[in-house]
This record gives sequence, C-alpha cells and structure tokens, in this order.
Amino acid sequence: MTDTSHLEDLVVQVRRDILRMVHKVNSGHPGGSLGCTEFFVSLYKEIMEHNTDFTMDGIGEDLFFLSNGHISPVYYSVLARSGYFPINELNTFRLIDSRLQGHPTTHEGLPGVRIASGSLGQGMSVAIGAAQTKTLNGDNHLIYSLHGDGELQEGQNWEAIMYAAANKIDNLIATVDLNGQQIDGATDHVLPMGDLKAKFEAFGWTVLEIQEGNNVEAIITGMKAAKAETGKGKPVCVLLKTVMGNGVDFMMHTHAWHGKAPNDEQLEIGLAQNPETIGDY
Repeated sequence: MTDTSHLEDLVVQVRRDILRMVHKVNSGHPGGSLGCTEFFVSLYKEIMEHNTDFTMDGIGEDLFFLSNGHISPVYYSVLARSGYFPINELNTFRLIDSRLQGHPTTHEGLPGVRIASGSLGQGMSVAIGAAQTKTLNGDNHLIYSLHGDGELQEGQNWEAIMYAAANKIDNLIATVDLNGQQIDGATDHVLPMGDLKAKFEAFGWTVLEIQEGNNVEAIITGMKAAKAETGKGKPVCVLLKTVMGNGVDFMMHTHAWHGKAPNDEQLEIGLAQNPETIGDY
C-alpha cells in the first residue's frame, strides 16, 4: 500500500491555496477546483512522468491538458507546488498582466500550460491531436486530459471521441470529473448525460470508474489501472466521481459555488477546516 500521507498534506494545502486565491480577487471557481484537488495532486505527484524544466513540445514526457479551464486555481496551485513556477506567484491570480489568468492562457508563457482552455468542449480534440503527435514522433509517453461532466454537453466532444476510437488513439487517458453540477444547476436538471460509461463504450473506448474520486489512494490505484489499459488499440476514459467543493462543508454538493468567491468570514471557516500543513504562499 502506498504511503499517501505526504500527498494528503499537499491536498489540504492546495485547498487553502484555492480558497485564498479566489477570495483575494473576489473572483474565480472554487467548487470544481476543490472537487479535483485529490486528482491533480495524485496525477502530478504519482502518476505522470513530467518535467518541470518546461518546453512547449513536451518531447520525452507525459502531457496534461485541462479542458475545463475554469478550475484554474487547483491547476495553478499544483503546478507551483510541483516546481513549475514560484509558489508566491499564486498571489497574482486574476490580476492584470498576471501569468495566472482566470482561464489558463499561453501568451503569458506560464510553465506547465500548453493550451489556452476554458472555451468548453475543445480539450478533447487538443488531447487527441497531442496523442497522435506522440505516436508520429515515436514518443511512447502518454497524454492525460480532464473534462467536466457538464462540458460533455458540447457536441464537439463526441466528434472527437468518435475520431479517437476510429484512429485507435491508445496513448490517451481522458478523465471526466463527475460531480453532477454545472453553473446553472445539477447536470441532470440542465441536460442529463445519461449513462456515460455506456456512451463511451459504444463509441469504442475502454472505460474505468473511480468511485471515490476524492480519495488519493483510490485515484492512484484507478489511474495506474488506466495506464495498464493503454497501448491496446483503444483510447481510455476514466469516470472520476467527485464532490463539488470537497473539503469545505458549506461548498459541498451544490452548484452555488461553481463560480463564487467566499467572503472574509467564509474564508476563515474554510481555512479552519483545512489547517495549514506545508506552508501558505
């Protein structure tokens, strides 16, 4: 069994980063960021083979693409705490001329970010293109991507999903954050997605499910199982069942915190539920 205590400490610290970043500028998306904290920590610290000596081409390493770019706070925090850029740069989140814009962008040259994202529905296409490039270059590393469940309501995804299977893109692991919430309410109320496992399988993908998507050990086990399915002629989808706002009780299980910043009192409550572990920025 993997000792995940150091990862759990980082998860708590990343939650603190998310809360403080969004609060400072009274703007941002804490709910989905908190829900995916365990995933990002596990991915960058245990699963991916990546290089903090950043290059845009990413030759000789695994690559990650964030499609649901509004959850940039968790992305920036984990990148900084993995060594891509100074941790104290998190203080600049969403400020004018900052490299840490509300949605990740590329013209500011932020290490770790290879695409501008947040125009939902596009990340799947980009990830597939990157996976094909790896194959054409004889690079055996993998492509990872993350998508929101509400994001799959965008039709472009399904064209890309069909394309990936038809072209046997088997060096791609696309994870879907299944928290059941989107900006206007529950996904089942806005536009039900039905049985996503059956849908992806019908489109020719291998599908794995991680039922405890806010459990580091379960994520590591599930993602290692996903890696074992690569190279078999099919793209791989991981359905990650998470809780929106996880780790901050008043933000959990509701779409209300999709894109809303905590006030001063709420910040203190959230931070008290996540005591400092390895140092604030």
